[in-house]
Amino acid sequence: MTEPLHDVRLSVNGVVHQVAVPARRLLSDALRHDLRLTGTHVGCEHGVCGSCTVLVDGRPMRSCLMLAVSASDYEITTVEGLADEDGSLGPVQQAFKECHGLQCGFCTPGFLTTITAGLEENPSPTAEEAREMIAGNLCRCTGYQNIVASVLRAAELKAPQP
Repeated sequence: MTEPLHDVRLSVNGVVHQVAVPARRLLSDALRHDLRLTGTHVGCEHGVCGSCTVLVDGRPMRSCLMLAVSASDYEITTVEGLADEDGSLGPVQQAFKECHGLQCGFCTPGFLTTITAGLEENPSPTAEEAREMIAGNLCRCTGYQNIVASVLRAAELKAPQP
């Protein structure tokens, strides 16, 4: 017997998509497999690593813990939606590039979305606040120093210019 499908309206990066998904399809799987937005990475599938973090109405959410049917009528922003309107790197992405905040890159999409939301809440963090901001995301490569530097640099890039 095949599982029934549910029509779901997903607004992702400003584009509305209609998808038919099984009731238990995770948002991470809907993004990656149904919408082909593969920037959202799935590491642990238990909400621990943070690689699958997306923004749901501007708030960080582990997409491996949210069902796609539950995401209907929310605005979802994936790492693909963080670029500037002209396609250039957004400030957090630019800061990661400048400060070498990534190595293998697997965890990077989750850090980028988490930091984007964190800087909306605290636009001028200290180094300690930057560490707290990223505390829920795991990286096996960097040792976090360059990621913290990236948070601080992104804050500078986002700050209003005199």
